[in-house]
Amino acid sequence: MQVGLFDHVEHGERPLAALYDERLQFARAAENAGIYCLHLAEHHATPLSLVPVPGVFLGALAQATDTMRIGPLVYLLPVYTPLRLIEEISMLDHLSHGRLEVGVGRGVSPHELRFHKVQFDYSREIFVDAFKCISAGLTTDWLTYKSKHFDYERVPIALRPLQQPHPPFWYASTNTEGATWAGENGCHFVTLGPVKMAKVAIDAYRTALEKRGGPAQPKPEFSGGAAIGISRIIVVAESEAESRRFGKPALDRHVAHLTWLRDKIGNIAGLHLPFGADYDAWLANGTAIAGTPHQVRTEIERQTRELGANYLLSYLFFGNMPLADALRSLDLFKTEVMPHLANL
Repeated sequence: MQVGLFDHVEHGERPLAALYDERLQFARAAENAGIYCLHLAEHHATPLSLVPVPGVFLGALAQATDTMRIGPLVYLLPVYTPLRLIEEISMLDHLSHGRLEVGVGRGVSPHELRFHKVQFDYSREIFVDAFKCISAGLTTDWLTYKSKHFDYERVPIALRPLQQPHPPFWYASTNTEGATWAGENGCHFVTLGPVKMAKVAIDAYRTALEKRGGPAQPKPEFSGGAAIGISRIIVVAESEAESRRFGKPALDRHVAHLTWLRDKIGNIAGLHLPFGADYDAWLANGTAIAGTPHQVRTEIERQTRELGANYLLSYLFFGNMPLADALRSLDLFKTEVMPHLANL
C-alpha cells in the first residue's frame, strides 16, 4: 500500500502568507516521511480552500519538494478553457521534473460552478467534453477539436508535458456514475465517505476498469497497476485523549467549512453531507480515524482490507489545526503507522 496526502489548505485563523509557508514546511516533512503524492483540492469563494488556483501553489510545491509526486485532486474542468489547462499541465510537469499527477472532475458544489457561470445540471457534459479535448491536446503538435462546447482549429501546441504521453489522470467520486466513468476511462481512482458508501463506489470502479482491461497508464507501484484510494482524516497522538484535544476542534471547523457556502447562500441543489455533523460522527462511520498509533493502524488495516483499497489518502493537516500538532501527528504516523501498512 502507498500512502498519499490530501489538502484543501483551509482557513487556519492566521495570516495567509504564514499559512502558505506552513503548508510548504508540512509538504517537505511529508516528503521526508515517504508520502507518495500530495493531492491538492480546488474550491472557490469558500474558506474550505485558500488555494483556488491550485496550479500556482503546485508550482511552489514543485520547488519546495524533490521526490514526492504532486497534483490537483481535482482540476474543475468546466471552469477552465482546455487550451489554458493543457499549457498549465505541461508547465507543471516540467517544473516538477515529471512528478505531476492530474486529477480531473466536474465539481461537486453548485454554488462554485454558478459563480463561474456554469450550470450544475450541464457540468458533467462539459467536463467530459473538456477531458476529451485536453487529452487530445496533450498528445499532439496541432490541436483541432470541434464539439458542442469547444472549437479549436489547428492550434500549435508549443508546450508538451515531460511525461509521455502525458501525466497520469486521476478521478475522485463518491457515486457509482463517477466511479464507473473513471474505470471506463482508465483513470486512477479515489473515493471517501463511510465504509459502506465507499465500497459501492470502489466496486463500481473495479467493475468498469476490469471491463476496460486495465488503467490507461498503469503504475507498477500499485497492485494491479491502478491506484484505488480511500481518503481519510487521520489524527495520531500518544493517547486517545490527546488526539481528541487537537483533532476535534480542527475537524469540527473542517465540517463548518464544508457547509459554509450552503449555510451562507442556501442549499440550492438539495445536497447533504453524508459524513456526519461533528468529530464523533466522523469517527463512528470511519470517515475519520484517530487515536494512538495502534488504534489508527488497526482501523486503517480493517478498512482497506474491507474496501480492497491499495492507496490511503491521508488528510493530516486540516481545519484550523496548529502546525505543531499536525507535524507531531505526521511524525507518529511516519514512525509507528506507515511501516505496518507497506505490506497491505
